[in-house]
Amino acid sequence: MPAGFVALGLGSFGIGLTEFVIAGLLPEVSRGLGLSESAADGSFSGYALSVAIGAILLTAATTRFHRKAVLVGLVTLFALGNLLSAAAPTYAVALLGRVVAALCHGSFFGIGSLVARRMVPPERASRAVAVMFAGLTIANVLGVPFGTLVGEHWGWRATFWAITGIGLLAVAALVVWVPSWAGTVDDAHRKVGLRPQLRVFRSWQVWLTLAATALGYGSMFGAFSYIAYTFTEATGFSSADIAWLLVVYGSGLVIGNLAGGRAADRNRDRTLIVSLAGLAATLTAFRMLAEGQVASVVLVFLTGVFGFAGVPGMPTRVTDAAGGAPLAAIANVSASNIGNALGAWLGGLAISAGLGYTAPLYVGAAIVALGLAVMVVTALSGRSASHLSAGPDQTAGHTWTTGASRQSASGVRTQAYVNDTRLPPVGRGSMV
Repeated sequence: MPAGFVALGLGSFGIGLTEFVIAGLLPEVSRGLGLSESAADGSFSGYALSVAIGAILLTAATTRFHRKAVLVGLVTLFALGNLLSAAAPTYAVALLGRVVAALCHGSFFGIGSLVARRMVPPERASRAVAVMFAGLTIANVLGVPFGTLVGEHWGWRATFWAITGIGLLAVAALVVWVPSWAGTVDDAHRKVGLRPQLRVFRSWQVWLTLAATALGYGSMFGAFSYIAYTFTEATGFSSADIAWLLVVYGSGLVIGNLAGGRAADRNRDRTLIVSLAGLAATLTAFRMLAEGQVASVVLVFLTGVFGFAGVPGMPTRVTDAAGGAPLAAIANVSASNIGNALGAWLGGLAISAGLGYTAPLYVGAAIVALGLAVMVVTALSGRSASHLSAGPDQTAGHTWTTGASRQSASGVRTQAYVNDTRLPPVGRGSMV
């Protein structure tokens, strides 16, 4: 595996750690800052909404810059945000730090996915995205439990100090290991403004895929945001058990992410439908069997597997539906984080309504059921559309007009400046 993927993975690891670690630290943060459980969900929704907004704004501001330089700048901003949270005297300042860190999240994954795809042949696009997202999943296996333990022993601020250090390491790795050619933006692409890219959002396939993304993520976060309370209040685990339970969940994320990337390169729509259906069934069963400790361990693992099995396929699908427009990759990240905020908010409402700490599981199941219906409609309508009939990573002649030229976005070894997936010479970069 090229070292560039290691650098991208380290960046996604740090970002994933910042996003998810709060789930294990939520009780400590709530007590330390004098917040109720439902009020503390601002740590989730504030972060997620900042990701959604920041992704569009930063992408619009940096679309003509070299992508490697943009990634380095984004991770630097991420480290500064975590530094602010670590030193924050009040909840407002801590939340501000998370907002600053969140501003880089969406653009990093959107731009990073384009850089990752450029380093591999087109038929491995979803697997390339899965490798980059592996850092995000490993953050749940190793980082989140570690952060939880650090928070319990030395306070939640110590966790954010550690994340700041990881961010600085990621900056150095990106500078040294990501090849410059992987982040190059063609001269023709630099001349493309924001308005031509916005035209791709006239496509129903783009909007339906974004909706499925938002609902898929929202379902998982509807359950995950309050999983620590579910385990301690409903299942009967102690707070000391949360760390290893998150390892189980994170292991499912790793397996689901890698398996989903490989499966999506074979049949993307089928993989997305199966992953959403599996998540709906798992969350429903989890709610019904939440009082059983053995069943809860198995089901939280399956939640991770199905929850992330569709992650590699969604960004490649939406960018292909948009003819490779870079803004579409960012919109996918924004959609996922809008879903995150929605899921966390609805889960908090369910708890505040007195429905119990297992209620977020039903909230998640309901959200993903809607997402499954949207994905089925998307897949069926996509088959009848010529621009998606060619299958994964092929848009069968679908194009979008830049004003200067009109390029095919078919998944072949040709230069296409629109989606900038032009490959280096054979042997210059490959993914093992």
